[in-house]
Amino acid sequence: MNAGKLNLPKTVGVWNRPDSARVINSKNIFKYMNGAGELYLGYRFHHLEVFDYTSGNQDNILVELYFMETSDDAFGLLSLDWGGEPVSFDGSPITASNKSFTSSTRALYGGGLLRSWSDYIYARVMAERETPASKKAVLALGKAITANTRNPPKPELVKTLPLKIGSAWKLRIDRLSFFRSHLVLNSIYYLSHENILDLDLSAEAVIAPYEHISNSKNRKRSQFLLVQYENLEFARKALNHFHDAYLPEYKKEITANSAANSPSLFKLEDGWLAYKLLGKYISIVFECPDQESARAIIQNNEFNLLKKEGKS
Repeated sequence: MNAGKLNLPKTVGVWNRPDSARVINSKNIFKYMNGAGELYLGYRFHHLEVFDYTSGNQDNILVELYFMETSDDAFGLLSLDWGGEPVSFDGSPITASNKSFTSSTRALYGGGLLRSWSDYIYARVMAERETPASKKAVLALGKAITANTRNPPKPELVKTLPLKIGSAWKLRIDRLSFFRSHLVLNSIYYLSHENILDLDLSAEAVIAPYEHISNSKNRKRSQFLLVQYENLEFARKALNHFHDAYLPEYKKEITANSAANSPSLFKLEDGWLAYKLLGKYISIVFECPDQESARAIIQNNEFNLLKKEGKS
């Protein structure tokens, strides 16, 4: 697919675009953007098409269409930031209860910037200066971009995370991110400048905090990470690598592939860390206030994962 098949309008409001796009690929992406190129390459990026909408008396509107290999990759890019107001292009209402990725929301707008996920396209439409007219044009462009695309479901791995752990912990769905690259992971939750989890484009991972349900202003959070590898051997090697790099002073306790085994638990300065190997998956929880909570978060996610795999 390319922008030509999206029926991107030649004119929107007082803005006009050129006949053809600037095409950016993996070879020249770093010439187009400084620093951020690795982010997109970490999501199986295919190519980018850029259009500048210009007007004689208005600031420009920039349209960036990122064509990814799969819908999951496009979702991953949107999931890096759930900020902004949800936008619906099909006429369905947006209510307070569905202002998250768990609803049909696939586009977010704020400060003149629209970001959307449709099929395997991640789009950014940005007005240099936000005005009522530019906002109308940006949203019209967003509607045109998504009009003839499919809306596949979010990645399966994302749907395995339980929204609650007992009565104590709640998943912060507005902080959930799907990714494949350790560079992307480090932009979300820094572990190491090295790839200590052996992540590559064949892996799938999701990270999100669980927040303690309390009335306290200083709510406790624990970060949960789930990674899917190609097979058990890849996952086992990755977990060994992680332990050696992140927990070198602790005895290794990586267990066999059995749901009956308990998670391995470690007391660190910032709280309890727990991990568990389960087939081709590894799960890790960071910064837990106590080992009971760390164990519960791992085990509840493991139960959902087993249910997804049809093993429970």
